[in-house]
Amino acid sequence: MVLVKRRDARAMLQSDLSIANDMTTNSSFSSISQQYPTLIHLLDDRAQKQANKVAYIFLNNGETESATLTYQQLQQQAKAIAAKLQQKVSPGDRALLLYPSGLEFIIAFFGCLYAGVIAVPAYPPRRNQNLARLESISNDCQAKIALTTQALLPNLESRLEQDPQFTSLHWLATDSVDPASLSAWIDPQSSSETLAFLQYTSGSTGKPKGVMVTQGNLLYNQRTIEAGFGHTGQTIFVGWLPLYHDMGLIGNVLQPLYLGIPCTLMAPVDFLQKPVRWLQAISHYRATTSGGPNFAYDLCMRKVTEEQKATLDLSSWEVAFNGAETIRSKTLERFAEAFACCGFRHESFYPCYGMAEATLFVSGNPKQQPPTVDTLSEEALTANQVIDMTPNQKGAKQIVGVGHGWLDQQIRIVDPDSFTECSPNRVGEIWLAGKSVADGYWNNPAKSEETFQASIADSEEDLFLRTGDLGFFREDSELFITGRLKDVIIIRGRNHYPQDIESTIETSHEALIPNHSAAFCLEIDGEEKLVITAEVERRYRQRRQPKETQQQFEERERQIRERRKENINPGFELSLDSPPVFQEILANVRKNVSKKHGLQVHALCLLRFGSIPKTSSGKIQRHACRQGFLGNTLDVVWQS
Repeated sequence: MVLVKRRDARAMLQSDLSIANDMTTNSSFSSISQQYPTLIHLLDDRAQKQANKVAYIFLNNGETESATLTYQQLQQQAKAIAAKLQQKVSPGDRALLLYPSGLEFIIAFFGCLYAGVIAVPAYPPRRNQNLARLESISNDCQAKIALTTQALLPNLESRLEQDPQFTSLHWLATDSVDPASLSAWIDPQSSSETLAFLQYTSGSTGKPKGVMVTQGNLLYNQRTIEAGFGHTGQTIFVGWLPLYHDMGLIGNVLQPLYLGIPCTLMAPVDFLQKPVRWLQAISHYRATTSGGPNFAYDLCMRKVTEEQKATLDLSSWEVAFNGAETIRSKTLERFAEAFACCGFRHESFYPCYGMAEATLFVSGNPKQQPPTVDTLSEEALTANQVIDMTPNQKGAKQIVGVGHGWLDQQIRIVDPDSFTECSPNRVGEIWLAGKSVADGYWNNPAKSEETFQASIADSEEDLFLRTGDLGFFREDSELFITGRLKDVIIIRGRNHYPQDIESTIETSHEALIPNHSAAFCLEIDGEEKLVITAEVERRYRQRRQPKETQQQFEERERQIRERRKENINPGFELSLDSPPVFQEILANVRKNVSKKHGLQVHALCLLRFGSIPKTSSGKIQRHACRQGFLGNTLDVVWQS
């Protein structure tokens, strides 16, 4: 199967979009945001009219149903938690949610809503994990209470109470709350303007910031997702995304509730350990909507065997959404080819764009419309220009479109220096306006003003959200994303997108892991130089070195383990000689980056598997890689 530019289909795009938007005003769409001011009003109605209908199913180990939750159970358990919260804290106080994947998180989240307490979703720190991010979040939001489960409470209390940042926290194990407590619940009188929760940004380009998401933002974005994804009362969800992150919470938890349909969930780790579990759940439950970042589809292609494919039926899958990181055309093409034998259809792919500052969903094309893949001049993009090429031309680059805005969402492409609106086929910063745009960043008025109150020069339009993302419109107004404004690498006056360099890196040698590298630049002797960090497969770092006996190899591994316990970088200083495979990787990377991008690699830093800095949503933190490289804190296997 070949992905091509769909010039013939573009003539129908505006007509399709107009029809789809018109549908949002008729009875086929719920327009729930117009009926209820908050999610708790919505859940109350579900609990009354669909009391015993299953809302959520959780799969233990990604395979076996271990828990279910009806709308009435969710409402009653959430109100009981809310009553307990109202005894400990005041409306408007912030509550950290520290839960493993499971239904307890969902109940606690709604418990906060029913109490008028502002939820702050996070994730319980793993053993020996650095607490810096959690400390930063807790300090920023000034959390008064932390919610978790009975199983996790003793360990969390003993660990966090040793840190001065957490000594004043109240603690509540929500699964120990007496259901009878709900009789003491007091209606917090929430409205559409009430803050529902703080969604802390993933921190891909800096310190995490708490996005203030209101009840109105959530309900309007739910309506936008319903319209954009073409959801109905017959939609069936399956999901593995982290519930504490916006795509998992707003997409996989709140959208099914909004539609009044069930959703089957599993833990992210169960998917990562065995990707076929995700596809098996889609097959078993006949899911119509499910998805994740681009890497999830790559992982399935790498790990799902032909024997496993023979057991799958993916013909029900109508919306395979792909977002949150760079969408690669090759991934769409190869996944569709690999799983066509299971009934998967290429047109089911749904490339989309979204961000926490806009609640979640921003743009996508009408359901079942094949992805748009344009072939452009990579050199022209470095000058912020869009020039078409054919796939076989030298310097051609394929880029995937992410559709259009929906309902009242306004999207503009703006020059980030002059604040003037760009014409089609010109790269600029993406600006947004609409009812899904959040209220700003918690306790950060200066950054809120800078990000959420931008004005287009010589325009009387409303204020806009500056996304920090770069992109452009085609003539038919389809949006294309080219990168992050702060991540762009500028060397000798030319712009280079790091994800393009990373793609070249990862195809240079089989030892390098897809979606596990970072490219950035450093100023050295007055010049910008390219530095690359990349994870290497375990089997390569474990090879014995030349002239090294088995005994020497084992002793070196022992020293590395001891050094790691002491938080000392085990790096290449322990190596007797550089393994030839690493020199081979370096040579291949240098050759391919020079040929493809016209750049010289100043340094290549190979990292231990699973150690590259990532955000909570799985995005590579390029700024953290840069800081780690400078501070010598990366888990280095070998460095050029």
